[in-house]
Amino acid sequence: MGKLFGSSGVRGLVNVDLTPTLACSVGSAVATYAKAKHVVVARDTRVSGCMLQNALVSGLISCGVTVYLAGIVPTPVLAYATRTSGVDVGFMITASHNPPQYNGIKIFNPQTLSYVDSDQDAVEKIIAENHYALSDWRCLGKTVLYDAYPPYFEMIKKAASLHKEWHVVVDPGCGAAYSIAPQILKLIGCRVTALDAQPDGHFPARTSEPTAESLTNLSKTTRALGADLGIAFDGDADRVAFVDENGVFVNFDRSLAAYGAYALKHARGGVVATNVEASMCVETMAKRLGGKVVRTKVGDIYLSEAIKRDGAVFGGEPCGAWVHPLQHYCPDGPLSAALFLKALETEGKSVSEFVGEVPEYITLRENIKCPNEIKTKIVTTISATIKDKFSSYTDFSTIDGVRLALKDSWLLIRASGTEPLIRITVEGQSAVVAKELMHKVTALIRGQIEGA
Repeated sequence: MGKLFGSSGVRGLVNVDLTPTLACSVGSAVATYAKAKHVVVARDTRVSGCMLQNALVSGLISCGVTVYLAGIVPTPVLAYATRTSGVDVGFMITASHNPPQYNGIKIFNPQTLSYVDSDQDAVEKIIAENHYALSDWRCLGKTVLYDAYPPYFEMIKKAASLHKEWHVVVDPGCGAAYSIAPQILKLIGCRVTALDAQPDGHFPARTSEPTAESLTNLSKTTRALGADLGIAFDGDADRVAFVDENGVFVNFDRSLAAYGAYALKHARGGVVATNVEASMCVETMAKRLGGKVVRTKVGDIYLSEAIKRDGAVFGGEPCGAWVHPLQHYCPDGPLSAALFLKALETEGKSVSEFVGEVPEYITLRENIKCPNEIKTKIVTTISATIKDKFSSYTDFSTIDGVRLALKDSWLLIRASGTEPLIRITVEGQSAVVAKELMHKVTALIRGQIEGA
């Protein structure tokens, strides 16, 4: 059996990689591993969500588990409910930002942390050995409908009530935040204009991943209405993206660095966690506030784990996945949006002013298609030879893929944890440096794939 879990739980193409049979097995295996008696299950808007939920729940019921069904809610709402409802495990059926033909299963413990590698390995072993703690027919589990929103709303309101009436244009992208995003923004005192706020698992309005390209309508609307900012979420709302008051998409690295600096300022120092893909502007801003940056492997599992381990005041990835440990350890788009607005209000700045304090380096990212069965081998081969190609390197790391720092730039090559891709990130102090480095790296990788 190949490895089932990636950097974001079990994920893959529906009825190809992720089938109802597998979902049922995952439910039974997790119930067996956790000795679970009560769990909460939720899903995003994807068309395959009901099918996979029914299969997962069947596996749980077969092991005598009481299943609390939360319906369509964002991943952070499910994670927070795993803590507040007193259950043993939380399951979120989602593929996050991936296209609609994908789906997945994310698993959370009662501390709102995703299952880490050791938990995942134990679950995979149970599935491989087909060794489940099935209940007697007289002791099967049951389902109960559950409203996960009240404690989450209360947490948001406590974290970020506003004094100014900010005009916000919000775009949930037909995903899991279609209802909750406008509600939360109104709850904390905003005037809200909503786009794409109807549930549709085909994601017809835009892609489920919020990018500068997919958010052109949000940008135009924010500018046309003279709104203070635009806010968008991915399919399960564990990611957030911003558009400034001029309708300009805010670079993920710069918003991350700006909010990280704000968190350090108000904590009077401390640690900010991010991954190996993030811009060096995160360090630049942290140093101004006397803070330290800890880098992790790519994936919110590793980010949240590092935040808890190192007592970080904030953590995030340069895709809009931000973790606020005072509230919980799951990346949380709606909470991040609320706290971002609170930061703007506290600092008395517009979005462009707040983010404008962050130096802008040139970061380029590219994905190269590579079959899943060889992508890790390709990266391993490159790690053994790349230092010879860039002999003037100043730092070398294999914490996640291959990261090589040069005098005025750095590069990162890593196999995707969820798709048949090799991901490349380069950053330079100028566009010329970054483009030249990207050209060299892509040529190296394509040569390795062709020769495999």
